[in-house]
Amino acid sequence: MSKITFLGAGSTVFAKNILGDCMLVPALEGFEFALHDIDETRLADSENMLNNLKETLQKNIKITASLNRKEALKGAKYVINAIQVGGYEPSTVIDFEIPKKYGLRQTIADTVGIGGVFRNLRTIPVMLDFAKDMEEVCPDALFLNYTNPMAVLTGVMSRFTSIKTVGLCHSVQACVPDLFKSLDMDRTDVNYKIAGINHMAWLLEVQRNGEDLYPEIKRRAREKQKTKHYDMVRFELMDKFGYYITESSEHNAEYHPYFIKSNYPELIERFNIPLDEYPRRCVEQIKNWEEMRGDLVENKNLSHVRSSEYGSRIIEAIETDVPFTFGGNVLNKGGLISNLPENAIVELKCLADGNGITPTYVGNLPEQCAALNRTNINTQLLTIEAAITRKKEYIYQAAMLDPHTAAELSMDDIIALCDDLIEAHGDWLPDYR
Repeated sequence: MSKITFLGAGSTVFAKNILGDCMLVPALEGFEFALHDIDETRLADSENMLNNLKETLQKNIKITASLNRKEALKGAKYVINAIQVGGYEPSTVIDFEIPKKYGLRQTIADTVGIGGVFRNLRTIPVMLDFAKDMEEVCPDALFLNYTNPMAVLTGVMSRFTSIKTVGLCHSVQACVPDLFKSLDMDRTDVNYKIAGINHMAWLLEVQRNGEDLYPEIKRRAREKQKTKHYDMVRFELMDKFGYYITESSEHNAEYHPYFIKSNYPELIERFNIPLDEYPRRCVEQIKNWEEMRGDLVENKNLSHVRSSEYGSRIIEAIETDVPFTFGGNVLNKGGLISNLPENAIVELKCLADGNGITPTYVGNLPEQCAALNRTNINTQLLTIEAAITRKKEYIYQAAMLDPHTAAELSMDDIIALCDDLIEAHGDWLPDYR
């Protein structure tokens, strides 16, 4: 019996999407789906949900659940990671509220920025513990990482452990469909190329039957910018830098120094930037969970339609040796993207088949795109240095190199902010020298 282990299985909706997808793959009949979470109640909810789905779909799948991580990992062929260390309270609240005291506002705070740095610092030790267990009980397993901050966490696993790792994000497969829907364009028979870094990958080419669709995209985008809409930051970046970015405007507003500025508060209104968006989402999800729980966890007639997530398709391709291409996050080893650092994690087309995961070569990005990527990579790499060495100076440097933080605060204030965040997180962070 082969085995898929899901870490962070208390995320019941996401577990349904990924493992429900896997149940619909004929090649995975007879597999064990092993669930692990540190929250016993949420773990039991997900176990009940998957058993209900198994019965509805009439699948020959074994569902197990364990609070013992090593037991859940033992013998796994694939490991899916969807954890959040520190949760909404206390950690997300800390990530938003303390920077506000310094005048630093955020939207999502899960990738770079001061929130992304500290989300990384409390998550990396847990990831290294995962790797240590896997190296002991399932050393050949493929680690599919869905947890943010994607680039840093995938980078730690790829550079500092022996575990085969690929990072997966929704933004690549959603990029072109969402863009064309927003501009009321037909996306039938559209071919495109995307590469860059997670949450800041670039739509480099977009064509239909050899025709470049970018001129029409940009014309419609300029017209749409005349009225308020949800994607104004990305359209502005496309206008100024020439290419559309994969991740949403609320994310990209805080990846650059141009949009959230205390000296220019009118920019928030002009570009329709939703400050404190992630905490609002968290509160709404918590409030809605009990309403959803009965329909999801206790529903004996629960059904599932395969989602657009890559996870099940990658596993299916490896099991059947039928190739599948997808946008994945991998180490830039050998200079897959030539004008980005080799120790960075890049997001580009990968091939999954019986040989595992093979990334494709991109070459140079347009120089302005690579330059913007490098502004975020700087903070990512310094955050990794901080986590691996436990030296506080690298936390300060990571924050000082973050484009948004540096545009708003002095170096002295950045250091003081980092110290306040370290103290507030307390036991959620390891000790830093």
